[in-house]
Amino acid sequence: MSLNTTLETTNDTAKIFLSGELDGSTANSFQEKIEEVTNLALNRLVLIMEDLEYMASAGLRVLIFAKQKMGPNVDIYIVGAQEMVLDTIEKTGFHHSVILLDEYNP
Repeated sequence: MSLNTTLETTNDTAKIFLSGELDGSTANSFQEKIEEVTNLALNRLVLIMEDLEYMASAGLRVLIFAKQKMGPNVDIYIVGAQEMVLDTIEKTGFHHSVILLDEYNP
């Protein structure tokens, strides 16, 4: 399976929609999207993960990279993560560094 990423930006918010599987072979495309938004004046990075079926440690590394690159003044939201993806985020403690939501309503 592959990973599909779509980026939308509005004002001070960037949304990245992820679907498919985020693993070692697909993490680069997600990281490219993160790099696209790091130079924008953002307050929020919203990662829509309801269609993301799987996330390996390579995907988690990109999330950590995103948190580091965006800095402390940018809130990162993880929205609609499926149980398997959420489990990976929680087992590593990364859920303390982001905001987990079932739905995102700006």
